[in-house]
Amino acid sequence: MSEKELIWTVKLDWLNVLRKIGLDSINEIPEYKRIKAIKNITRIHGTENLLSFKPNELEQIVANEIKDLMKKELNLKRRKEDKVQEQMSNNMVPLKDGGIIRINLNDLKDLKDLNLDGNPEDIIKQFYKKFVDNEDDDKDSDDKDSDDKEKVKEDNTGYYI
Repeated sequence: MSEKELIWTVKLDWLNVLRKIGLDSINEIPEYKRIKAIKNITRIHGTENLLSFKPNELEQIVANEIKDLMKKELNLKRRKEDKVQEQMSNNMVPLKDGGIIRINLNDLKDLKDLNLDGNPEDIIKQFYKKFVDNEDDDKDSDDKDSDDKEKVKEDNTGYYI
């Protein structure tokens, strides 16, 4: 391929192409796949036609071609992101009944005395022990009939997370 045949690539904004594919860096696309995509597009559409396209149209064509060439890598990246998201959701404190935990600032003074060393998992465990376990104790002591007659009370004071 000569430089005259690849002159249409000057119109491309690679950041827009990356956004359309869902990648963060141009380095995530191997150089040989970029060249192969450009050659395939040039062969299919021709240089003259590609020069007449608007930049947005060219970016969409290049993004589709690179998606086809990188299906395996993109699927692998998507699986890794899903796995990280799942791990994050599993590590978070599960809130029963999807409620809001009311935080009393006096309770946080007790956490200050613990040596947590900034470890997020230890902090989450301490929050769980402090707030969620106390709610479970309160619910166990109530009658089963009171669960049927739940009344929603709104509390406009305090801090919530």
